[in-house]
Amino acid sequence: MTEETTSGGETGWICNLCKVPLEVQTIRLQYSRTIFALHLPACPRCGMILIAEELATGKMAEAEQILEDK
Repeated sequence: MTEETTSGGETGWICNLCKVPLEVQTIRLQYSRTIFALHLPACPRCGMILIAEELATGKMAEAEQILEDK
C-alpha cells in the first residue's frame, strides 16, 4: 500500500499491486471463535486490507488480551 495525496488535498491510500484507490469496506476479522466487523480500507480488486499500525498495536492488541484473559 502506498499513501498518496489526491488533487483535493485529501490523503488516501493506493493499492501497490493494483494501483487503484482503497475503499472503506466492512471487513470481518476472526480471532479464536469471535468475529469482529470493522470498517477498514481495502482494495476493491485484490481484496488486500490496510490495518493501520495504531489499530493493530492498540485496539486489536487490547481486544486480544481481553479474549485471552477469559
